[in-house]
Amino acid sequence: MRTLAFDGRMGASGDMLLGALLAAGADRGALSPVEDALDVRYDVETVDKNGIAATSVRVLLDDESEGRRSVTDDGDGDRGHTHDHGNHEHTHDHDHGDHEHSHDHDDHSGSTPAEGHGPHRTYAEVVEIVEAMGLPDAVESDAKGIFRRLGEAEATVHDTDLDATHFHEVGADDAIADVVGVALLLDDLDVDQIVTTPLATGGDTQSMAHGEYPVPAPAVVEIATGADWSLKGGPVDAELLTPTGAAILAHLADGVETLPTLNVDAAGYGAGGYDFPDRPNVLRALVGDGGNRLNREEITVLETNLDDATPEVLGSLQSTLLEAGARDVSVLPATMKKSRPGHLVKVVVKPEDAERVARRLAVETGTLGIREHGAGHRWVAAREFRTTVLEVDDESYEIAVKVAADADGEVYDYSTEYDDAVAVAEATGLPVREIVRRAEDAARDAE
Repeated sequence: MRTLAFDGRMGASGDMLLGALLAAGADRGALSPVEDALDVRYDVETVDKNGIAATSVRVLLDDESEGRRSVTDDGDGDRGHTHDHGNHEHTHDHDHGDHEHSHDHDDHSGSTPAEGHGPHRTYAEVVEIVEAMGLPDAVESDAKGIFRRLGEAEATVHDTDLDATHFHEVGADDAIADVVGVALLLDDLDVDQIVTTPLATGGDTQSMAHGEYPVPAPAVVEIATGADWSLKGGPVDAELLTPTGAAILAHLADGVETLPTLNVDAAGYGAGGYDFPDRPNVLRALVGDGGNRLNREEITVLETNLDDATPEVLGSLQSTLLEAGARDVSVLPATMKKSRPGHLVKVVVKPEDAERVARRLAVETGTLGIREHGAGHRWVAAREFRTTVLEVDDESYEIAVKVAADADGEVYDYSTEYDDAVAVAEATGLPVREIVRRAEDAARDAE
């Protein structure tokens, strides 16, 4: 399976994604539908980021009177790492959305960045513009899905309805160019799967219309709640992950803990605008084919022996430890000292969650000691839930089916959510096993 993998250790933004995709082999000409539909053009150049040759992309107003020469990167703020929460040289009424284009224009006479230009649009108006571009169906669907994630995040943060949400900067022409441009370049690359390692948010605070607020921005946090990947703080005190970057990857990418095993065909780096003394501010993209394999996930294992735990306590460990961050919990019968019956509790966790989960295990059981096996790894399937619809006596019932696949997307198992099957069985009078069989058959037929 042909895979595109992003290395998220320096975050992501719309223009960094554009640069990384172009550097990884996407055709610059694929962006022409945006330039034809909007009064903007993409300015693409190679810049140096701590010794790394990276591709910088800026969206400029397509105005002949402003000239056509390229804009160079002065490192003062970032189209890729600053938006309406951060330092920028313009004053706008901000909507906590994604205004990730920050420049001091004093050095850029002759070219006008498109940041924030154009009307501040509602979600519905942005969708109308995207639909009028005449894009391929898959590209239009992705672009609209990304904007929907942005809109829903803003609506949640501001407690408004989606249709009443004004995007402000992320509804301006440059933000539309970022989102649609990424969708077009991905369509040109024609990959089967997109993954990203955990995305760095940066740290410190950013200025917003309502004052200082800690990084990550509220919209980024809200978008991350519906994403498959995870967030991590740092590694610098600056805003690294923007709402547009988060929304694009939330819609398109699966999360992985480490870069997957790939036979790499192409690699590229998208430039961010901040310059840091000790690290290149770039988003790396790798494109290549991998073998049929499972995903590798770093883990550690916690264990404790119990000889006085009640059935109620043992029965509750699954839910309480999973809430604390455990990945799996097993309770096994064991023979303790003096031949007393007891139990061995084994808990699989990520290394970074081990201390928190161990504390919860101790509090829940009263155990006096917990062993930790050295960090290793496990091989896990890529999992997703798909909703199937069963028709029984002219009534429709939705049932979730968990689909397990290897890292290349080859499906090898279907498993119906038991609670859903029980509910439908009770409503229809059919046996649970029959509901399970029908749901899994429906999921297979949908492949």
